[in-house]
Amino acid sequence: MANTTTATAHLGTFATVKKCIALYGAVNAIVLGVVAVMAFTGHEATSFMWVRGAILLAVTPLIHRLAVRASEGSAKALDRLRTLSAVLPIAIIGVDLIPGLCPAWYAVLQGLSALALAGVAFLTRGSAFARR
Repeated sequence: MANTTTATAHLGTFATVKKCIALYGAVNAIVLGVVAVMAFTGHEATSFMWVRGAILLAVTPLIHRLAVRASEGSAKALDRLRTLSAVLPIAIIGVDLIPGLCPAWYAVLQGLSALALAGVAFLTRGSAFARR
C-alpha cells in the first residue's frame, strides 16, 4: 500500500513538474516572440536577446524529456532534472542582474521563466522524492 501511495504522489508531482516546464517554455516563446516583433517594428533587439531567448527556448524539450524519463523511474534523469532546475534559474537571474545588458522588460520575463524552473527544483526535492 505504501508503494502505491508513493507512486501516486510521484505521478501527481510529475504532472505539476511538467506544467511548470510548459510554463517555462511558454514564457520563453513569448520572450522570443516579443523580440521578433520589436526587431521587425524597428525597435532595438540585440543579438544577446535573440541568442539567449532562442537557447532558453531550445532547452525546454530537453528538460521536458528529463521529466518524462524521471517519471518513468530513471534516477539519472531525476538527478539531471534536479540539477538543471536548480542551476538554470540562478544563471538566468544572475545574468539579468548585470547592469545594461538587457532591458528591464526582458529581465522581468526571463525572471518569470526562472520562477517556473525554480518550482521544478522545489518539487523534485520535496518529500515525494526523498532519497533512499
